[in-house]
Amino acid sequence: MTRKYFGTDGIRGLTNTAPMTAAMAMKVGQAAGTHFLNGGHKHRVVIGKDTRLSGYMMESALTAGFTSVGMDVILLGPLPTPAVAMLTRSLRADLGVMVSASHNPFQDNGIKLFGPDGFKLSDDDERAIEALVDSEVTLAEPRAIGRAWRVDDAQGRYVHFAKATFPDDLRLDGLKVVIDCAHGAAYKVAPAALWELGAEVVAIGVSPDGFNVNAECGSTHPKALQMKVLETGADIGIALDGDADRLIVVDEKGQIVDGDQLMALVTGRAAERGTLKGGGLVATVMSNLGLERWLEGRGLALYRANVGDRYVLEMMRAKGCNIGGEQSGHLILSDHSTTGDGLVAALQVLAAIVGSGKPASEVLHLFDPLPQVLKSVRFSGVPLERDGVKTAIAEGEARLNGTGRLLIRKSGTEPVIRVMAEGEDKRLVMQVVDSICAAVKAA
Repeated sequence: MTRKYFGTDGIRGLTNTAPMTAAMAMKVGQAAGTHFLNGGHKHRVVIGKDTRLSGYMMESALTAGFTSVGMDVILLGPLPTPAVAMLTRSLRADLGVMVSASHNPFQDNGIKLFGPDGFKLSDDDERAIEALVDSEVTLAEPRAIGRAWRVDDAQGRYVHFAKATFPDDLRLDGLKVVIDCAHGAAYKVAPAALWELGAEVVAIGVSPDGFNVNAECGSTHPKALQMKVLETGADIGIALDGDADRLIVVDEKGQIVDGDQLMALVTGRAAERGTLKGGGLVATVMSNLGLERWLEGRGLALYRANVGDRYVLEMMRAKGCNIGGEQSGHLILSDHSTTGDGLVAALQVLAAIVGSGKPASEVLHLFDPLPQVLKSVRFSGVPLERDGVKTAIAEGEARLNGTGRLLIRKSGTEPVIRVMAEGEDKRLVMQVVDSICAAVKAA
């Protein structure tokens, strides 16, 4: 059954436009609170947010919803998504909420929900909450209405947690690191953690004003990071997104290192140390064939999940793997976190570089990716059901003729269709993608 409000990563949309309104946020708070009211104890929910202007509105509306059904609310303030997941467990909360639209621009916002175990909710839980959103919930008696308060040391708790994932026998002394926090949720915690571990930190994207989150910065716009690495002569650059659950790395030469290379590094390092579980890595259908071939050459498997870190995690749990991720930079290291954590993943990358004694460019480029082209086309209606689009897809598959891959899918977070192809011949790959994109536009 198709979900009405939830996409691949919570509820997301243009602020003050359905479903991303204050009224809907209050209903989600009431519905999710009702769904997780279980037992006679006093229930509590933690709420974190990123730095976009609408976060104040959505936080307040959610608080009203949760308290109205009898849940106490713990407000964390601006904090990365993985920190909310961690604190949900640490504070013994019944539910965790992150108010963020991740890598989207400031005018969008979203609501991500975590269960008491710190994992994102299952499809069944989300369907149950959706049903409650569209119904009348039972409000608490006046004496049972919830309270709300702020935790002042939430950022410090997360910094301590993140640092604890870094090997005890290593330090970052002598390493110059540029960190781009995308004017987002990690603008304080990420530079602090790196500095406390000994790095010389050059921080950019750390002046949020409510409007500039992800604006020409962060993991989706790495140009600023590349320029700053070269300008300062840094050893490495790290870019997070607005809610800091993904990262992209830039080596000392200014070359971008995507999630596929980072997953190869972390997986290979774990295999060498005997800490890899499940005999391989969980990635998505978007990961490059080059990664798959690199793993196969080392006797390791690549399991492909649907796009979305929640689906990566589901397959990780099913296969018994402790490493998974996405080409876009989500890395899930389940020995440390229950969701993607850009800072924790970055620390594992830095540990590999420090431990090797080699420059980042030698450590981070483990395989040559096959030519891959990905384009997004905005749409309305149902273009994938049109004959012209179906014909273009069939012709593209025939042209690749088993020498590459073709993937067409609707985004779960914005109204676009993503068209991806990869193969040995880059010109052919580009032609296939362009023809399908043209057909979608025409439809």
